[in-house]
Amino acid sequence: MCLRCRELGFHLVAHAGEEGPPAYVWTALDVLKVERIDHGVQSVKDAALMQRLAQDRIPLTVCPLSNLKLCVFPDLADHNLGQLLDAGLVATVNSDDPAYFGGYMNDNFTQTFAATGLTAQHAYTLACNSFEASFIDESAKRRYIEQLNEKFASFQ
Repeated sequence: MCLRCRELGFHLVAHAGEEGPPAYVWTALDVLKVERIDHGVQSVKDAALMQRLAQDRIPLTVCPLSNLKLCVFPDLADHNLGQLLDAGLVATVNSDDPAYFGGYMNDNFTQTFAATGLTAQHAYTLACNSFEASFIDESAKRRYIEQLNEKFASFQ
C-alpha cells in the first residue's frame, strides 16, 4: 500500500514516538519508509535513532501542547524540543487538533518558548526547519530560506 501511495505521488508520514517508544519511529522509517514523523519526541531515548534522524534529515512535527495534554511531559518546561534541535534534528513546532489540545500554532510557539527558555537561535532553526520539512519544491525552499536568512541577519 505504501509503495502504491508513493507511486501516486503521495508523501508518506507516520504518527510515531509521541506516547510510544522509539521502536515505533524505527518501524515507521524502516517498514513504512516515511519521509516525516509526526511527533517523534521519544526518539531522545535512543542515541542511534537520534543520529539517524539527524543524518537522514527526517523531519519531526513536534506538537508541544498535545504532548503536555497527553502527559508525555509532566510540565511544558520539561519538553525536549531544545534537545532535539541541539542534536541537529529537523524538528518543527506544530499544532495538533487545536480544539482538543488547546492551542493553535502561535500558542504552541509562545507557550513553549516561555516555558523552556528556547533562544532566538532556536527560533531561527525552527523556521528554517519548517521550510526544509515542507513538501514544496527545492527552489521554493531555497528562496524562503534566503528570505529568512536576510530577515534574521537584520535583527542581529
